[in-house]
Amino acid sequence: MARTDGHVPDGATEITTGQANRLWYIGGREPYVLKHYSDPARAANEAAALTLLTDHHSPVPRLLDADMEGRPAWTAQSAVQAQPVPADQFLDDLADPLAAVHAIGGTHFGRLAGATRHPTWRAYLHDRLNLYTATAPDFAAAAAALRRDLDRVNLDIKPRLLHHDLQPGHLVRTTDGLRLLLDWELAVFGGPMSDRARLAVRLRLPSPQALPAHRATPADRQRLDLYWRLHCLADATLATDPEIRAHALFSLLAHPGRALRPADRD
Repeated sequence: MARTDGHVPDGATEITTGQANRLWYIGGREPYVLKHYSDPARAANEAAALTLLTDHHSPVPRLLDADMEGRPAWTAQSAVQAQPVPADQFLDDLADPLAAVHAIGGTHFGRLAGATRHPTWRAYLHDRLNLYTATAPDFAAAAAALRRDLDRVNLDIKPRLLHHDLQPGHLVRTTDGLRLLLDWELAVFGGPMSDRARLAVRLRLPSPQALPAHRATPADRQRLDLYWRLHCLADATLATDPEIRAHALFSLLAHPGRALRPADRD
């Protein structure tokens, strides 16, 4: 790959699909993908995640270069010749690569880089609730209910790597059948069940219990439901897409144990 300075070279093809960042495919003898980030912390986190995954021989794009101080912050990643896994095969194809990811341990809870490290999973989740309340004070009642529920469940776990943005399009399959997870900027160390809950939100399932599960205990189902509510609250307070925010609010309103804004109560 020719040395990159984060600028978009002539002939680059934009392949942006989301709202927060911009991506370009740069061809040549050693093609690569250039990614510009709206938040430098996300760039640092994705770079750290790709480095960790490569160290564990996981099938992910290689981090070729990066600059967190750039304006904007950017990474250059090896180009992957692959296609998104079809929706009807997504859950089956996700199982093995996700299990491999969850087998990777960490030394703390929370983002890998660019953010506060937490000594416990509970502390990290409480910190997220603080962010949601600060961003959208009208949801303080919902956050308070989740805080109470967090303190009632056993969250004493060892930190494991989570993708934390699972959705169709982020899992691709190469021509030789290799499956890769893309877009690691939201990766955290935490409880693997949180990945399942976030996936249920992204798939717009009525409940996380709709996902296939094996040997789930009542305690597992309780934690899964708790994480699902947390991710719905995150979308209701932080999502920039109005449709995503509206769906998250609807999901919280439909939840049997809802506790939302005073204006939402009868």
